[in-house]
Amino acid sequence: MRDPQGEPSDLIRSVSRALRVLESVGASPRGLTVKQVARRCELTVATTYHLVRTLAYEGYVTRREDGTYTVGMEVSDRFRELVNAFRGPAAVGEVLRRAALDSGYSHYLGRFVSSRVVLTAAAEGPRSPHLDDLVPGFDDAAHATALGKSLLATLTAEQRARYLKDYGMKQYTPQTLTTLEALEADIAAGERRQMQIEINQYKQGVACAAVLAVADRDPERRVVIACVLPAPELMTSAKMIRTRLTACARGIAAAYADEIY
Repeated sequence: MRDPQGEPSDLIRSVSRALRVLESVGASPRGLTVKQVARRCELTVATTYHLVRTLAYEGYVTRREDGTYTVGMEVSDRFRELVNAFRGPAAVGEVLRRAALDSGYSHYLGRFVSSRVVLTAAAEGPRSPHLDDLVPGFDDAAHATALGKSLLATLTAEQRARYLKDYGMKQYTPQTLTTLEALEADIAAGERRQMQIEINQYKQGVACAAVLAVADRDPERRVVIACVLPAPELMTSAKMIRTRLTACARGIAAAYADEIY
């Protein structure tokens, strides 16, 4: 979401237009013709043609035999670089993998990236439901996941309200909290129990628990660790989950303390 008030005075229009074209193509798995891209981006066909040709030359879009364009492999390369940048110190990944191996539950790290709650690392466990969308780079549903709540809890009430106004409170299940008042009460309860949780709020039958691993004055240096498990298991094992997550959080904090990031 672009903020018109935040537009830089030295904005390079051609770069901005090229990115809009790339976003448009990326949002259309079946591919788009140049004319379709032009309509969606509100550009002339001539301008769009030059932008698409340039993006194709650089490998960011690919032309198919039917004349439509899809995302190119260079985007995949940039995503891998993004995931590597998110990953942090090698010891962090080892803590996550060990936690997933010992418990059988999938574990995740989350941070603020450009002021947005983002899942930045993952280690899957066989006892957790597989969630296709929970991969590094996932930046939705902060209000409906324990990972998101744990990061939102580090903000002031005013900052949380502004965040949720900007990104909304989409209803994923009938249990999803969709009002600021309900979320504030839920986060407060999580602070008292020293662990944020959600049960059936993001996916039916799935629960998540999270604790803060790294606290910092800079929001973008704050890190949380979360685990996902079948909903019934969290209801019967909350204390054990909190003990394990707290131990993992100490390992994560130590790994970051040993490396400048």
